[in-house]
Amino acid sequence: MFQKVLRYTGRHRKTTYASILVLVAGVAMSVLPYFFLYRLLRPLLTGGSLTLEETLTSAGAMALCMALYGLLYVEGLALSHRSAYHTLENLRLHLQSKLEKQPLGAIQEKGVGVWKKMFIDDIESMELLLAHALPEGLSNLAVPVVVFAAMFLTDWKLGLLSLCSLPLGVLAMGMMYRSGMSKMGDYYAAGQKMNNTIVEYINGMEVVKVFNRDGESYHRFETDVKNYRDFTLDWFRACWLWMALYTSILPCVALVLLPAGGYLVLAGASTLPDYALVLCMSFSVGPPLVRAMNFMSVLPQLSYKIDQMESLFNIPPLKEGKTEFNGNDLQIRFENVRFSYKVNSAEGGREGGLGREKDEVLHGISFSVPQGSLTALVGESGSGKSTLAKLLVHFYDVTDGRITLGGQDLREMSLASLNEQISFVAQEQFLFNTSLLENIRLGRPGATDEEVLAAAERAQCGEFLKRLEKGIYTMAGDGGKGLSGGERQRIALARAILKDAPIVVLDEATAFLDPENEEKMNAAIAEVIRGKTVIVIAHRLQSIAGADQIVVLDQGNVAGIGRHDTLRKTCPAYEKLWRAAEGAAAWRVSAEKGGDEA
Repeated sequence: MFQKVLRYTGRHRKTTYASILVLVAGVAMSVLPYFFLYRLLRPLLTGGSLTLEETLTSAGAMALCMALYGLLYVEGLALSHRSAYHTLENLRLHLQSKLEKQPLGAIQEKGVGVWKKMFIDDIESMELLLAHALPEGLSNLAVPVVVFAAMFLTDWKLGLLSLCSLPLGVLAMGMMYRSGMSKMGDYYAAGQKMNNTIVEYINGMEVVKVFNRDGESYHRFETDVKNYRDFTLDWFRACWLWMALYTSILPCVALVLLPAGGYLVLAGASTLPDYALVLCMSFSVGPPLVRAMNFMSVLPQLSYKIDQMESLFNIPPLKEGKTEFNGNDLQIRFENVRFSYKVNSAEGGREGGLGREKDEVLHGISFSVPQGSLTALVGESGSGKSTLAKLLVHFYDVTDGRITLGGQDLREMSLASLNEQISFVAQEQFLFNTSLLENIRLGRPGATDEEVLAAAERAQCGEFLKRLEKGIYTMAGDGGKGLSGGERQRIALARAILKDAPIVVLDEATAFLDPENEEKMNAAIAEVIRGKTVIVIAHRLQSIAGADQIVVLDQGNVAGIGRHDTLRKTCPAYEKLWRAAEGAAAWRVSAEKGGDEA
């Protein structure tokens, strides 16, 4: 268990060891006053005399030990906290690096609540364990071990009697561990479910209010919160009895020693001074022994939490090479590409490339995207258009086949190198709660303010930026909610313009078009795709009728490839889509009987 923790301490491992040593010295200082107390008692037990100087010396030594105990304990805790915070930093960075290499579906499937609980709640709760339980637990355990050894050296019979209470206390602690660990999995699962439900409830509040589903949604919210409460109380109930027993028995080292040791002294088997010394030592080890056991009782939680965190990443990471992009050109080829969502048997979720196969959504897709061309992917919802786009930007690994860029397999190059070649503009764009300037600068972190402003102008953001009090320095709000959907989309297009990658993928980038902004959006998109290799996914077929190449997808298969005029004559699936698009374009709402007209 200690190895699990120490491997995340990094270069601060020495600080952890130093904190343990300083705390051991501090605990030793808390024990030493009992030996000076014995020095005061010994002359009285042996019929000797005690001078005032000896009394004052022993009393001063006791006071000095307690002062040193306080100083050493504070310094030890300062060192342990410093090491703990750095360890938590290392742990978060380690988990972040692993998260970045996971398939996007694997991340989304688990839900925001799970990741929030892991990165914030669980890791934050480990601070107490790392800063206190580990260093204080070990130090408070080490000193009693030395004291028990001293008892045996003083009188082995009395030392043996002092150990009589330990088996009962350890047995009670073992039963507490056993009961608690059996319920820990359910407890953490209930906590993760509650977190997901809370996040979903808050994010969906608008829908809840609009459709008057307050009662139903709150009932689910209330149920999951109560389940978490019940699992927590069940866990505590399973441990309370055994916790009470071991905290009562363990500190009572003199429980058997006091009466039985007194008998040995009366029988002449042990001396009165040795008996007094062992009694003093037994009183000294009680408090640190209880503190050690209290801290040790939470160490299994630390081990369990680290195991749980690491188990979240037992999904095979994306296949990523180490080489830079070295393709011959910018031609994109999909070669017999197959892709399946598969169920992770351990989690029961839908994740790309794991466990038993669930649904193959792409069935041997093959086509090429020539350099400098505009290729449109069209098809009904669920036909696989967005999946192809996400495979191209390597959000997932293909199940079979391969995707190449300039003849180089995507899996052979690093994600950073691939990202330099492709700009991906999705339908839903997330904006961070920072300034619009910094949100655009994500496209190229080294860009100057002037370059960011120029990209915003080219993306047709100027009009709405002028309406904002602070202009481009306005905060985007949580998730970009300070802007409309079309405005967020133009900020995303500004990112792509600033990035200036040679390949652009637009996944429903015109989803938020409206009559007032259509001209501006089209102008912004024209700026993004000028001189680029472009793949467009769109339901508005009129907007891609002039594409160099249209790939028609039907239930995960290629139904046709060609230009608009050719496909209308040779591809029934495309003709069906076109007729539906024409009907949708002519559709309008009417107040007349019949409800709508075409």
